[in-house]
Amino acid sequence: MSENKITDNITTNVEGRDLIMERIFAAPRDLVFNAFSKPEQLASWWGPKGWQTENREFNFKPDGVWHYCMRCTDENQGEFYGQESWGKAVYQEIIVPEKIVLTDMFSDEEGNAAESMPETLVTMTFVEHEGRTKLIMHSRFNSVEGLQQVMEMGIVEGCASQFSRLDDLLKKRQQIR
Repeated sequence: MSENKITDNITTNVEGRDLIMERIFAAPRDLVFNAFSKPEQLASWWGPKGWQTENREFNFKPDGVWHYCMRCTDENQGEFYGQESWGKAVYQEIIVPEKIVLTDMFSDEEGNAAESMPETLVTMTFVEHEGRTKLIMHSRFNSVEGLQQVMEMGIVEGCASQFSRLDDLLKKRQQIR
């Protein structure tokens, strides 16, 4: 399975069990990196529009854990309204402001991995690009089937929505500078 496409300013490439998404943000690399490494900033944009994120635990260091809950707060989202989606990341490697490597998983409220959902090794690379920042997010799934499962759930559309929210945060942060 190999597929390339552009959706909502995200370039995606699917090869085997790998999903690579690229997106350019109109902000300096340190600001974009901080949006992923500062808990209050991350919680303000993480998740699709109409969802609010609460950090249960956030330790941004190798072997540190980020455990969070996304809640749908938008009544216009029908059956999704009021739903919760728990997630957990375990940081593997951090090079400020260039790279974050983490293991990403769906979890329950206590932070136990959801066995029916795939675990993913995610490498995020932050590249200076003509005064802007190119984010390259490389997700390696345990299997092609696991990748297909999250593709069908709308991972690309969800990332596009949350990256739009990140754009809004970055604009505000640049005005404060």
